Amino acid sequence: MNKKKRLTKLKTKYDAIVIGGGPAGIIGAVTARKYYPDKKIFLIKSVGAGVIPCGIPYMFTTLGKPEDNAVGNAPLEKNNIDVKVDEVIEINPEEKKIKTRDNKEYGYEKIILATGSSPINPRIPGNNKKGIYLINKEMNHLKNLKKDICNAKDIVIVGGGFIGVEFADELSKIKGANVSIVEMMPHIMSASFDEEFRKLAKEKLVEKGVNIITGKSVEEFNGKERVESVLLSDNSCLPAQVVIMGIGAGPNSFLAAKAGLEIGKSRGIIVDEYMRTSVADIFAIGDCAEKKDFFTRKKINVMLASTATAEARIAGANLFKINVVKENKGTIAMYSTQIGDLTLASAGLTEKSALEEGFEIAVGRAECVDKHPGPMPGANKIKIKLIFSKQSGLLLGGQVAGGCSAGEIINIIGLAMQKATTLTEIETLQVATHPKLTAAPTIYPLINAAQNALKDCK
Repeated sequence: MNKKKRLTKLKTKYDAIVIGGGPAGIIGAVTARKYYPDKKIFLIKSVGAGVIPCGIPYMFTTLGKPEDNAVGNAPLEKNNIDVKVDEVIEINPEEKKIKTRDNKEYGYEKIILATGSSPINPRIPGNNKKGIYLINKEMNHLKNLKKDICNAKDIVIVGGGFIGVEFADELSKIKGANVSIVEMMPHIMSASFDEEFRKLAKEKLVEKGVNIITGKSVEEFNGKERVESVLLSDNSCLPAQVVIMGIGAGPNSFLAAKAGLEIGKSRGIIVDEYMRTSVADIFAIGDCAEKKDFFTRKKINVMLASTATAEARIAGANLFKINVVKENKGTIAMYSTQIGDLTLASAGLTEKSALEEGFEIAVGRAECVDKHPGPMPGANKIKIKLIFSKQSGLLLGGQVAGGCSAGEIINIIGLAMQKATTLTEIETLQVATHPKLTAAPTIYPLINAAQNALKDCK
């Protein structure tokens, strides 16, 4: 009887199984369907009510209700991809099957691991008290956070990176709320921006009433069952009814390690340029996969939906045959965010990180307004910084601050890096301009920044 039951379970076999229902998993499955229309594809996810990761900070005031940030199954259903909510607890590469928590077994030809990441929970005394929230990508968890925030007067955000800054900006809109950021580094957003851009971010947050504390760490969470205050390394205390932990995340690679896949020092799954793991027929994408910097080839901790979906398209396209044009040459850390009406964006190496890596660099800067003439309604000041290799002229990185256009300008900078664009090519760039849409052609900031960098090449 047991043997018959086992055989029944193994009758279900798929050409491709995607494990994980975040942006990487969804795009990996959809891309595989586009390239291989006749294959049987199955996506299995452990979280039923998921959310769009980048939209999490905006679930508290900007969006009408948390459900507006939900991730649904519509793209999968539209593409005839089977979906199930369950947790994969074992992968058997020899027998090419997986086992789930619901005691189901499925056979496969190919697997895409998109198991994502989990927020880091540092071992700080009192970190299990009520009112302390990790940033989990699950709807009910975030609904509870919103409910607590609505009843809180003092909110402390631990971590001054992108997620911490975005939460602070969002929660500063709540009338009567005292919002603080605690960052152990000397500056907020120190990994992604040079000083002149970090300063703009800090000024905008302070203008919005956010209390920014840098160069200090959290030593303890005080209170009985619920958090009441946060003890800092200088022995000062911040009152807090809600604490949001935004200090980063670690790859979910336990399942992969258990299956014998090679894991890197960063705990990410080691993959090649086609997102293939060390075990045949298993791919890994998104936060769970280890990343290598585009320029230095060093391991970097980049966990972004934009990066994850780029990797998903590579894996999905190359699942059953190699398409060389989809080769992944490395990861460019590319970010954008908005604080109030200020957009900040960064791509590639900063001036500081380029110098630390030993690059001899040329730096170009430009400032102007993003429409012309300057008095045009809706015009914003824009500031650009470009980092070039002094010897080769290759673009290594860029930072932008300004209005909404900065969010797309950084994509131009990112494309230029991927295509090995040089200083001379940017200096002679042909662009379309319009008074209501762009800076003037006479002072176009990307071109002017490149020209300004020439001074370092002499």
